[in-house]
Amino acid sequence: MAIVVSLFAFLFTLLGGLFALRLKRRMALVLGFSAGAVVGVALFDLVPEAVALAGATAGPALVLACVGAGYAAYQLLQRGAARYAGAGGLGAAMLSIHSFLDGLSIGVAFKVSAAAGTIVAIAVVVHDLCDGINVVTVVRRNGGDPRRARRWLLIDAAAPVLGAASASGLRLHDETLGLALAVFGGFFLYIGATDLLPASVRAEAGWPPTLMTVLGMAVLYAAVRLASL
Repeated sequence: MAIVVSLFAFLFTLLGGLFALRLKRRMALVLGFSAGAVVGVALFDLVPEAVALAGATAGPALVLACVGAGYAAYQLLQRGAARYAGAGGLGAAMLSIHSFLDGLSIGVAFKVSAAAGTIVAIAVVVHDLCDGINVVTVVRRNGGDPRRARRWLLIDAAAPVLGAASASGLRLHDETLGLALAVFGGFFLYIGATDLLPASVRAEAGWPPTLMTVLGMAVLYAAVRLASL
């Protein structure tokens, strides 16, 4: 199931890259909604699930420490992408590693429940629309031709599917699964709050991007509540 759902991430990554120019005028709103959705999945789904699975045995402090570790780890990965963006291919490779981790989070979340996996997949799909745009932009900005950009776009689009497939072979106890979800919660907090949200503000001043962020969080909160009924 996780692999099937991850195919949507594949499609949306391709759409993001292929329609980067057409979406440029509305990118602030897309980024704003994406930021809210990704933060929402961390706060309303991943972290509560992590506490429920591992809090009683590992303790809430360790669960939250794993959230912080995930945040820090993703920041290091993001910095690596920024550092090598000038090389075009290396920057695109780092972004593809991001996408692989996104797919891995889908697979791990589906081990908790179908509802949790679906919620995480929604956030990943929304985020990967922007990832496709980023990969094409990095390659083209550094002198890559359209063929090279399309090749890296395909690699980045396939990465979440590979990540979800690799998670299917994992055998995790509840405590380990909970701590893994906490790490992924840190990933998503970084993506939403430190990456996508500032990008939406830079893209367009004013209230619309902010309102879209609030809407993204509200939509994910409603989705999590409905999934738990």
